[in-house]
Amino acid sequence: MQRNKYRIKILNTINFRKSHHYNPFAYIHSEKDILKLVTALIANTSNGQKGGDEFWTKAETLLYTALIGYLHYEAPVEEQNFATLVTLINSMEVREDDEEFKNPVDLMFEELAQEKPEHFAVRQYAKYRLAAGKTAKSILVSCGARLAPFDIAELREVTAYDELELDSLGDRKMALFLIMSDTDDTFNFLISLCYTQLFNLLCDKADDVYGGRLPVHVRCLIDEAANIGQIPKLEKLVATIRSREISACLVLQAQSQLKAIYKDNCDTIIGNMDTKIFLGGSEPTTLKELSSSLGKETIDTYNTGESRGRETSHSLNYQKLGKALMDIDELAVLDGSKCILQLRGVRPFLSRKYDITQHPNYKYLADFDKKNTFDIERFLSTKLKPKPSEVYDVFEIDVSEEEEPAEDGGELE
Repeated sequence: MQRNKYRIKILNTINFRKSHHYNPFAYIHSEKDILKLVTALIANTSNGQKGGDEFWTKAETLLYTALIGYLHYEAPVEEQNFATLVTLINSMEVREDDEEFKNPVDLMFEELAQEKPEHFAVRQYAKYRLAAGKTAKSILVSCGARLAPFDIAELREVTAYDELELDSLGDRKMALFLIMSDTDDTFNFLISLCYTQLFNLLCDKADDVYGGRLPVHVRCLIDEAANIGQIPKLEKLVATIRSREISACLVLQAQSQLKAIYKDNCDTIIGNMDTKIFLGGSEPTTLKELSSSLGKETIDTYNTGESRGRETSHSLNYQKLGKALMDIDELAVLDGSKCILQLRGVRPFLSRKYDITQHPNYKYLADFDKKNTFDIERFLSTKLKPKPSEVYDVFEIDVSEEEEPAEDGGELE
């Protein structure tokens, strides 16, 4: 659908009824795509857990990779989604006292192994099957806990198929809105999965289809970047996507938020940003690093002295000293109407914030007139609403005439 020459797509994790469908499985085209999806899924569903035994994470990775690989290569398109993945895991019964017991998924892979012994999914599943009964049961419990959000009917439905068309970004003008809750992070991993696949798809398309540069520049305005979860390999992405006509703008409440998520890679991510804007704040780490990056200014000082004795003497000393351009305490009380802009190749400068009400297009915003509010539910509605001037044909079908008796003499349901 076209709106103001832009194709509009919406992923809303607050209210799924106001969202297009998003199926991460729809963007799997190779084995490496499977591994990328599993990596992103695990990275963003760890609930902040740190450390621990990596064995369980690696074992989960093997199982997810095997099952997703089977769905991608062997299952019909309508079954390639998280709902089917959860169903497979739920059917994987393990009996600790019977190592020879085969659940339906085991039998499914045995049959595939007989036909295609070198199949990608078969090789991954064989590694998972090396785990003993008790260990395998623990792995399945971990998988069930990680995929618990997909037990919600609304989430299973919104990920059943795909409408976002992420791979068409960069081909034409499109506005993709990713909406998430700022208080509940239960479904934020979907946003992170979307970003991960988006960057991978765009980079691959730029290289394979357009000779290195997308025809339409893609600008990602990532507000609340610290709340969407971790985008795998973001430190490498921000260093390479600019050459492909892709840019990312990370908006944070404080720089320490980025460090909490990306650890040692935080400095690399910040270092690859050509422009940095400080809109105000009081977080000590942010203020300290900003004050340091602003540099120093030279000031002249002079001291006078007087000594008294038999004879009075006077002294006057001139010095040139370096002083921080703006100290931490000055940055903490920065005027709310001003900001500090740091642009690559240009000295930082203080500027007034732009008054959006003065923009010529401000009159089209909902802030100017409530009539401009975008009705998402109406936009997503599939009900046909013909206009009075339109010409159309009306057909009347009697369903009863199409029914025929069943061959066994029973009735059709």
